[in-house]
Amino acid sequence: MLLKINNLKFTINLRDILILGITLFTFNLMPGQEIIEEKKEEKSASKAADSVNSFKARKVDGVAAVVGDFILLDSDIPRERAQITAAGGSVDGVTDCQLLGVLLEKKLYAHHAIQDSINVPDAEIRQQVDYQIQQFLQSTGGSMEKLLEFYKKDDEQSFRDEMFEINKSNELARRMQAKVVEEVEITPEEVRTFFNKIPKDQRPTFGTELKVAQIVAEPKVTEEEKQKVIDRLKQFKVDVVENGASFRSKAVLYSDDKNSGRLGGRLGALNRNKPRMVKEFREVAFQLKEGEVSDPFETEYGFHIIYLEKIRGQEYDVSHILLFPKVSTSAIKEAKERLDKVRQRIVDGDISFADAAREISDEKETRGDGGQLINPQTQDYNFELTRMDTELYAQIQNLKEDEVSLVLTEQDRSGNIKFKILRVTDRIEDHEADYAKDYLKIKELALNEKKVNTIEKWQTEKILDTYIKISESYKDCEFSSNWLKK
Repeated sequence: MLLKINNLKFTINLRDILILGITLFTFNLMPGQEIIEEKKEEKSASKAADSVNSFKARKVDGVAAVVGDFILLDSDIPRERAQITAAGGSVDGVTDCQLLGVLLEKKLYAHHAIQDSINVPDAEIRQQVDYQIQQFLQSTGGSMEKLLEFYKKDDEQSFRDEMFEINKSNELARRMQAKVVEEVEITPEEVRTFFNKIPKDQRPTFGTELKVAQIVAEPKVTEEEKQKVIDRLKQFKVDVVENGASFRSKAVLYSDDKNSGRLGGRLGALNRNKPRMVKEFREVAFQLKEGEVSDPFETEYGFHIIYLEKIRGQEYDVSHILLFPKVSTSAIKEAKERLDKVRQRIVDGDISFADAAREISDEKETRGDGGQLINPQTQDYNFELTRMDTELYAQIQNLKEDEVSLVLTEQDRSGNIKFKILRVTDRIEDHEADYAKDYLKIKELALNEKKVNTIEKWQTEKILDTYIKISESYKDCEFSSNWLKK
């Protein structure tokens, strides 16, 4: 997500908003070449064909601007407006000039990402496109015909090609901006200076915050059930390797990973230098030869077999089939009874909540901290009430401080059942920002400001260093950035 878009008063997530129109054309510029000629005389079809060889620019669909190797068309602006609205954003009062400024900023990042040799693997973009199409198909009842009709496309391949170009450009922009700020750090003294320069009557107020702990009991899978899954995956491998069955068909029909299963088990490219999957998965994948299917192996998600389709340098194109062992009714009953007994011991005062968590909790991420949950946004133990996950809030909203909840049943996306008890260990009421108490939050604000300033400086410099041509139609726009190079 862009940290700040100077030309617009709202934030746009480049990865979430899919601009379904032709927004990307590569354009190799000659030094000093004039790109946009508003009054250029129309040429005949034969002369236009000849002009391709001499590489003379023509106005097609109305060229709004050129940024480095990228062209922006007039039609991109209303398309951007429509896509923001479709994604739930508001464009009330937003001018075409402001939207053009947003598009110029995107292309500036994408252009310099290419100049800096930032690599975006095609396989990764194809995976994004596959996922997006699957999401779109949910709104059309799985009908590709209706999807193509809605987006006015003749065939699926042209739709995919267009989405690929848009996603590639957006990902280049995102990675370029990440590179600009990747080394930005902030010292405690800078944090203090940032805080002290905020007038006291303008200091932020932080909402009510809670600290929450939990103890989790998960039903145990028997060795017999594990072996059944392993044997089934072994048979899948035999069918593929010895009997010529399709790995993709097996994944579609049987994989418990429904997201990748719909894509024939495809997970996209794994990069040796950029860990994406869990360690056990990577270790097996990187030992395979091209075209080989692995033996069954276990990760925290279940049991897998992997098919390695192709090796491209450091990148491995892989597919997998995932199966979950079934949990018996007796194992589910045992887990709940175990947690019921622990809860009673806590209520009776025989053991503290924290000690019980360390002793019996099956959640390894929290048991060492006495069950304390870590806020994934702030990386501390505090959860702001108004920003808390809705499911967690529903579970603790009626708990008094130090009260232990009843045993709650939870089911994850894989259908696995687990039980837990919760306790609010501390409550901090609404308060004005305090440097000592709220240091981590203040540090985050200070760091974000420093990143924004770094990006603004980079953008100012790159605008001057980059070939940029704005159409006469937009020369009167009052951009917040110096796109007109005045």
